[in-house]
Amino acid sequence: MGRSRQPRPKHLARKLKDIRLKLGFSQFQMYEALANEQKTLYPGHITLFENDQRIPSLLVLLQYARLARVSMDILVDDAIELP
Repeated sequence: MGRSRQPRPKHLARKLKDIRLKLGFSQFQMYEALANEQKTLYPGHITLFENDQRIPSLLVLLQYARLARVSMDILVDDAIELP
């Protein structure tokens, strides 16, 4: 049996990058802000998230949403833009 690919939000990578830029963070600063509780997050993951090469875990998405002060719905729903 093969593994089927999960559907991905099309605009998630752009939204994550937009959040980082609105916060005025470098990629490393974003990593530091997110890594407080995440033992499996590495600095290179931020680039992979922003280039749509890796999807963050739910806990990392929650951290992004909290930093941006938005609902997680906004991150994963392609029909909703960041405020």
